[in-house]
Amino acid sequence: MSRLNRFTRRQTIVGIAALGTVAELTFNGSEAWAKAGNARWLTLPPTPALPKAARSGVAAINGVDIFYAVFGQGPPVLLLHGGLANSSYWGHQVEHLARNFSVVVMDTRGHGRSPLSSHAFSYAAFAEDAGALLDFLKTSQAAVVGWSDGAVTGLQLAMTRPERITKLFAFGGNSSLEGLKAGGARNAVFADYARRCRAEYAQLSPHPERWPQLLEGLRVMWRTEPNFTRQNLAAIKTPTTISDGEHDEIIKRDHTENMAHAIANARLVILPGVSHFAMLQDPNEFNEVLTAFLAA
Repeated sequence: MSRLNRFTRRQTIVGIAALGTVAELTFNGSEAWAKAGNARWLTLPPTPALPKAARSGVAAINGVDIFYAVFGQGPPVLLLHGGLANSSYWGHQVEHLARNFSVVVMDTRGHGRSPLSSHAFSYAAFAEDAGALLDFLKTSQAAVVGWSDGAVTGLQLAMTRPERITKLFAFGGNSSLEGLKAGGARNAVFADYARRCRAEYAQLSPHPERWPQLLEGLRVMWRTEPNFTRQNLAAIKTPTTISDGEHDEIIKRDHTENMAHAIANARLVILPGVSHFAMLQDPNEFNEVLTAFLAA
Protein backbone atom coordinates (compact mmCIF):
# COMPACT_ATOMS: atom_id res chain seq x y z
CA MET A 1 0.00 0.00 0.00
CA SER A 2 1.42 3.42 -0.94
CA ARG A 3 2.07 6.13 1.61
CA LEU A 4 -0.66 8.22 0.02
CA ASN A 5 -3.21 5.41 0.33
CA ARG A 6 -2.29 4.83 3.96
CA PHE A 7 -2.86 8.53 4.63
CA THR A 8 -6.18 8.60 2.81
CA ARG A 9 -7.52 5.62 4.76
CA ARG A 10 -6.85 7.47 8.04
CA GLN A 11 -8.83 10.51 7.02
CA THR A 12 -12.42 11.14 8.02
CA ILE A 13 -14.34 13.19 5.47
CA VAL A 14 -16.98 15.09 7.41
CA GLY A 15 -18.35 17.48 4.82
CA ILE A 16 -18.44 18.54 1.19
CA ALA A 17 -18.76 22.22 0.40
CA ALA A 18 -21.76 23.44 -1.57
CA LEU A 19 -19.41 25.29 -3.91
CA GLY A 20 -16.63 23.24 -5.49
CA THR A 21 -15.44 19.95 -4.03
CA VAL A 22 -13.81 20.97 -0.79
CA ALA A 23 -13.45 18.06 1.62
CA GLU A 24 -12.77 18.82 5.26
CA LEU A 25 -10.34 16.27 6.65
CA THR A 26 -10.01 15.70 10.38
CA PHE A 27 -8.13 13.21 12.50
CA ASN A 28 -9.45 11.31 15.48
CA GLY A 29 -8.08 11.57 18.97
CA SER A 30 -7.96 15.22 20.02
CA GLU A 31 -10.45 14.76 22.87
CA ALA A 32 -8.53 11.77 24.17
CA TRP A 33 -5.33 13.81 24.12
CA ALA A 34 -6.94 16.62 26.07
CA LYS A 35 -8.46 14.26 28.67
CA ALA A 36 -5.06 12.64 29.14
CA GLY A 37 -3.58 16.03 29.93
CA ASN A 38 -1.58 16.14 26.73
CA ALA A 39 -2.69 19.59 25.61
CA ARG A 40 -0.05 20.05 22.95
CA TRP A 41 -1.70 23.26 21.75
CA LEU A 42 -0.71 24.91 25.04
CA THR A 43 3.00 24.21 24.47
CA LEU A 44 5.73 25.72 22.32
CA PRO A 45 8.31 22.97 21.74
CA PRO A 46 11.91 24.02 21.06
CA THR A 47 12.83 25.45 17.68
CA PRO A 48 14.62 22.65 15.80
CA ALA A 49 17.95 23.11 14.07
CA LEU A 50 18.20 22.86 10.32
CA PRO A 51 20.13 19.78 9.13
CA LYS A 52 23.34 20.14 7.16
CA ALA A 53 22.60 21.88 3.89
CA ALA A 54 23.80 20.79 0.47
CA ARG A 55 24.08 24.46 -0.39
CA SER A 56 23.45 27.72 1.45
CA GLY A 57 24.29 31.38 1.16
CA VAL A 58 22.89 34.87 0.74
CA ALA A 59 21.20 35.94 -2.48
CA ALA A 60 21.16 39.63 -3.42
CA ILE A 61 17.68 40.05 -4.93
CA ASN A 62 15.18 42.89 -5.20
CA GLY A 63 17.53 45.25 -3.38
CA VAL A 64 17.76 43.03 -0.26
CA ASP A 65 19.92 40.12 0.90
CA ILE A 66 18.06 36.85 1.46
CA PHE A 67 19.50 33.88 3.34
CA TYR A 68 18.69 30.53 1.74
CA ALA A 69 19.61 26.88 2.13
CA VAL A 70 18.98 23.82 -0.04
CA PHE A 71 18.63 20.21 1.15
CA GLY A 72 18.14 16.84 -0.55
CA GLN A 73 17.32 15.93 -4.12
CA GLY A 74 14.10 15.57 -6.06
CA PRO A 75 11.17 17.79 -7.02
CA PRO A 76 11.69 21.30 -5.57
CA VAL A 77 9.74 22.46 -2.52
CA LEU A 78 10.01 25.99 -1.12
CA LEU A 79 9.22 26.48 2.59
CA LEU A 80 8.10 29.95 3.77
CA HIS A 81 8.10 30.67 7.52
CA GLY A 82 5.92 32.91 9.66
CA GLY A 83 6.33 36.50 10.78
CA LEU A 84 9.15 37.30 13.26
CA ALA A 85 10.52 33.77 12.86
CA ASN A 86 13.22 32.21 10.68
CA SER A 87 13.66 29.13 8.51
CA SER A 88 14.88 26.98 11.42
CA TYR A 89 11.22 26.55 12.42
CA TRP A 90 11.01 24.15 9.47
CA GLY A 91 13.77 21.88 10.82
CA HIS A 92 11.51 18.85 11.40
CA GLN A 93 9.95 19.21 7.96
CA VAL A 94 13.26 19.72 6.15
CA GLU A 95 14.73 16.55 7.65
CA HIS A 96 11.66 14.58 6.59
CA LEU A 97 11.10 16.05 3.12
CA ALA A 98 14.76 16.06 2.05
CA ARG A 99 14.57 12.26 1.67
CA ASN A 100 12.45 12.69 -1.47
CA PHE A 101 12.52 16.37 -2.42
CA SER A 102 14.91 19.21 -3.06
CA VAL A 103 13.91 21.48 -0.17
CA VAL A 104 14.62 25.21 -0.22
CA VAL A 105 14.26 27.41 2.84
CA MET A 106 14.67 31.16 3.02
CA ASP A 107 14.64 33.75 5.76
CA THR A 108 12.09 36.40 4.80
CA ARG A 109 13.55 39.86 4.19
CA GLY A 110 14.63 41.39 7.49
CA HIS A 111 14.05 38.14 9.38
CA GLY A 112 16.54 35.74 10.90
CA ARG A 113 19.78 35.62 8.91
CA SER A 114 18.46 38.02 6.24
CA PRO A 115 19.57 41.52 7.28
CA LEU A 116 16.98 44.24 7.64
CA SER A 117 17.98 46.71 4.94
CA SER A 118 14.55 47.74 3.65
CA HIS A 119 11.39 48.91 5.40
CA ALA A 120 9.24 47.72 2.48
CA PHE A 121 7.17 45.00 4.11
CA SER A 122 4.22 43.59 2.20
CA TYR A 123 3.04 40.20 1.07
CA ALA A 124 3.58 41.35 -2.50
CA ALA A 125 7.24 42.11 -1.71
CA PHE A 126 7.64 38.77 0.10
CA ALA A 127 6.18 36.95 -2.91
CA GLU A 128 8.49 38.78 -5.32
CA ASP A 129 11.45 37.80 -3.13
CA ALA A 130 10.38 34.15 -3.24
CA GLY A 131 10.08 34.24 -7.02
CA ALA A 132 13.43 36.00 -7.35
CA LEU A 133 15.10 33.38 -5.15
CA LEU A 134 13.78 30.64 -7.41
CA ASP A 135 15.28 32.56 -10.34
CA PHE A 136 18.59 32.82 -8.45
CA LEU A 137 18.55 29.06 -7.89
CA LYS A 138 17.58 28.47 -11.54
CA THR A 139 14.40 26.73 -10.45
CA SER A 140 11.49 27.35 -12.80
CA GLN A 141 8.76 25.89 -10.56
CA ALA A 142 8.36 24.63 -7.01
CA ALA A 143 5.71 23.42 -4.64
CA VAL A 144 5.23 26.06 -1.95
CA VAL A 145 4.59 25.32 1.72
CA GLY A 146 3.74 28.36 3.82
CA TRP A 147 3.04 28.82 7.50
CA SER A 148 1.31 31.97 8.85
CA ASP A 149 2.80 34.94 6.96
CA GLY A 150 4.39 32.34 4.68
CA ALA A 151 0.94 30.94 3.94
CA VAL A 152 -0.31 34.40 2.96
CA THR A 153 2.79 34.84 0.79
CA GLY A 154 2.00 31.50 -0.85
CA LEU A 155 -1.52 32.67 -1.65
CA GLN A 156 -0.07 35.87 -3.10
CA LEU A 157 2.26 33.82 -5.31
CA ALA A 158 -0.61 31.60 -6.47
CA MET A 159 -2.53 34.72 -7.51
CA THR A 160 0.27 36.71 -9.13
CA ARG A 161 2.89 34.14 -10.23
CA PRO A 162 0.92 30.91 -10.76
CA GLU A 163 3.38 29.68 -13.37
CA ARG A 164 6.01 29.35 -10.62
CA ILE A 165 3.96 27.11 -8.31
CA THR A 166 3.12 23.45 -8.81
CA LYS A 167 1.21 23.07 -5.51
CA LEU A 168 0.39 25.18 -2.47
CA PHE A 169 0.10 24.01 1.14
CA ALA A 170 -1.01 27.01 3.24
CA PHE A 171 -1.10 26.48 7.01
CA GLY A 172 -2.36 29.05 9.52
CA GLY A 173 -2.88 31.84 7.00
CA ASN A 174 -5.60 34.43 6.49
CA SER A 175 -6.92 36.18 3.42
CA SER A 176 -8.18 39.33 5.18
CA LEU A 177 -8.09 41.09 8.53
CA GLU A 178 -11.56 39.72 9.27
CA GLY A 179 -9.97 36.31 9.70
CA LEU A 180 -8.03 37.31 12.83
CA LYS A 181 -9.24 36.61 16.37
CA ALA A 182 -9.39 39.73 18.54
CA GLY A 183 -6.60 39.63 21.10
CA GLY A 184 -5.26 36.34 19.78
CA ALA A 185 -1.65 37.49 19.80
CA ARG A 186 -1.90 38.04 23.57
CA ASN A 187 -2.33 34.29 24.07
CA ALA A 188 0.38 32.87 26.37
CA VAL A 189 1.83 30.58 23.70
CA PHE A 190 1.97 33.44 21.22
CA ALA A 191 3.65 35.66 23.79
CA ASP A 192 6.28 32.95 24.36
CA TYR A 193 6.75 32.73 20.61
CA ALA A 194 7.39 36.47 20.28
CA ARG A 195 9.94 36.37 23.09
CA ARG A 196 11.68 33.40 21.52
CA CYS A 197 11.81 35.07 18.10
CA ARG A 198 13.45 38.13 19.64
CA ALA A 199 16.10 35.98 21.34
CA GLU A 200 16.73 34.05 18.11
CA TYR A 201 17.00 37.30 16.17
CA ALA A 202 19.72 38.44 18.55
CA GLN A 203 21.67 35.28 17.73
CA LEU A 204 21.03 35.02 13.98
CA SER A 205 20.67 38.51 12.54
CA PRO A 206 23.69 40.37 11.15
CA HIS A 207 22.06 43.47 12.72
CA PRO A 208 20.29 42.33 15.89
CA GLU A 209 19.83 45.94 17.01
CA ARG A 210 17.25 46.37 14.23
CA TRP A 211 14.62 44.17 15.91
CA PRO A 212 12.43 47.19 16.81
CA GLN A 213 12.38 48.26 13.15
CA LEU A 214 11.40 44.74 12.06
CA LEU A 215 8.63 44.59 14.62
CA GLU A 216 7.24 47.99 13.70
CA GLY A 217 7.40 47.28 9.96
CA LEU A 218 5.50 44.04 10.39
CA ARG A 219 2.92 45.64 12.67
CA VAL A 220 2.12 48.21 10.00
CA MET A 221 1.73 45.43 7.43
CA TRP A 222 -0.40 43.27 9.74
CA ARG A 223 -2.78 46.19 10.39
CA THR A 224 -3.49 46.65 6.70
CA GLU A 225 -2.86 43.32 4.92
CA PRO A 226 -3.83 40.95 3.45
CA ASN A 227 -6.90 42.09 1.55
CA PHE A 228 -7.68 39.19 -0.78
CA THR A 229 -11.25 39.05 -2.00
CA ARG A 230 -13.27 35.91 -2.58
CA GLN A 231 -12.83 36.60 -6.29
CA ASN A 232 -9.04 36.70 -5.82
CA LEU A 233 -9.14 33.32 -4.11
CA ALA A 234 -11.49 31.88 -6.71
CA ALA A 235 -8.94 32.77 -9.40
CA ILE A 236 -6.36 30.38 -7.88
CA LYS A 237 -5.99 27.31 -10.07
CA THR A 238 -2.96 25.80 -8.34
CA PRO A 239 -3.70 22.52 -6.49
CA THR A 240 -4.12 23.81 -2.94
CA THR A 241 -4.51 22.56 0.60
CA ILE A 242 -5.71 25.05 3.20
CA SER A 243 -4.80 23.80 6.65
CA ASP A 244 -4.76 24.90 10.27
CA GLY A 245 -4.60 23.61 13.80
CA GLU A 246 -7.78 22.88 15.72
CA HIS A 247 -6.73 25.37 18.41
CA ASP A 248 -5.16 28.15 16.34
CA GLU A 249 -4.69 31.17 18.60
CA ILE A 250 -5.11 33.90 16.00
CA ILE A 251 -7.04 32.56 13.00
CA LYS A 252 -10.81 32.04 13.05
CA ARG A 253 -11.89 28.53 12.09
CA ASP A 254 -14.73 29.70 9.84
CA HIS A 255 -12.30 31.98 8.01
CA THR A 256 -10.03 29.02 7.24
CA GLU A 257 -13.04 27.06 6.00
CA ASN A 258 -14.22 29.95 3.83
CA MET A 259 -10.79 30.30 2.21
CA ALA A 260 -10.82 26.64 1.24
CA HIS A 261 -14.38 26.89 -0.07
CA ALA A 262 -13.45 29.87 -2.24
CA ILE A 263 -10.59 28.06 -4.02
CA ALA A 264 -11.81 25.55 -6.58
CA ASN A 265 -11.00 21.95 -5.61
CA ALA A 266 -9.01 23.06 -2.57
CA ARG A 267 -8.72 20.62 0.31
CA LEU A 268 -9.32 21.73 3.88
CA VAL A 269 -7.28 19.90 6.54
CA ILE A 270 -7.71 20.65 10.25
CA LEU A 271 -5.15 19.03 12.54
CA PRO A 272 -6.46 18.17 16.04
CA GLY A 273 -4.76 18.85 19.34
CA VAL A 274 -2.45 21.50 17.90
CA SER A 275 -2.44 25.24 17.30
CA HIS A 276 -0.75 27.78 15.04
CA PHE A 277 2.51 25.95 15.82
CA ALA A 278 1.50 22.46 14.69
CA MET A 279 4.79 21.79 12.87
CA LEU A 280 6.51 21.98 16.28
CA GLN A 281 3.74 20.48 18.44
CA ASP A 282 3.13 17.37 16.31
CA PRO A 283 5.73 17.21 13.55
CA ASN A 284 4.96 13.59 12.68
CA GLU A 285 1.30 14.25 11.87
CA PHE A 286 2.15 17.53 10.13
CA ASN A 287 4.79 15.79 8.00
CA GLU A 288 2.46 12.95 7.06
CA VAL A 289 -0.26 15.34 5.91
CA LEU A 290 2.25 17.47 4.03
CA THR A 291 4.02 14.56 2.35
CA ALA A 292 0.76 12.99 1.22
CA PHE A 293 -0.25 16.24 -0.44
CA LEU A 294 3.11 16.75 -2.13
CA ALA A 295 3.27 13.14 -3.32
CA ALA A 296 -0.26 13.09 -4.75
